[in-house]
Amino acid sequence: MAVSLKKGQGVSLRKEENDLSKVTIGLGWDVAEEKKGFLGKLFSGPAEEFDLDAIAILLGPKGNIQHLGKDENGQPSIAGSDVIFFNSLKHPSGAIWLTGDNRTGDGDGDDEQIIVKLDQIPAIYERIVFIVAIYQGRERKQHFGRISNAFIRAVDAKNKEVCRYDVSVDSSFNNRSALTFAEFVREGANWSFKAIGTPLDSDNLMEIIRPYLFDPT
Repeated sequence: MAVSLKKGQGVSLRKEENDLSKVTIGLGWDVAEEKKGFLGKLFSGPAEEFDLDAIAILLGPKGNIQHLGKDENGQPSIAGSDVIFFNSLKHPSGAIWLTGDNRTGDGDGDDEQIIVKLDQIPAIYERIVFIVAIYQGRERKQHFGRISNAFIRAVDAKNKEVCRYDVSVDSSFNNRSALTFAEFVREGANWSFKAIGTPLDSDNLMEIIRPYLFDPT
């Protein structure tokens, strides 16, 4: 039975108990229905679409990104870097990738998945942070206060759900268009999974990753 986590809790993922050769991080959510009166329902248009994007960031021992990519002019770029997102789906190591972009969140089960080969993550990385941002959330006035049933789960290579974190949305999520769901943390030869559930102010990718770009020392 999967371990159910609350915000701030973590669980060790031991190789002896779980097949970590390929771990699927599943993220899901629903758009909460707005409460409308009879006339509101009668004259309202089609349901509003939310485009949520999953992001994974690989971090070194000091909590910062280790490698940036380069664009066609040789300038630093987040494409091909330690940031996995919709325009750069696979890490250069080949050990972690995003399966694709679900633009609506419709249906049951995982809305987006990130595949992680934990036993192949290069030793320079100590953490992997998982974030979801609402594309153009600020501009469209879309935020996590309008999202329900948000969750993140880890499933091992034998399709066993190891742990799950169901995010409890409260008023602090209003007007916040991104959310740090959880992270993997290296613990010697093993890894742990920690539930975070912290909303972020910005939906802009560069603003989201900026705290991780520089060596804090």
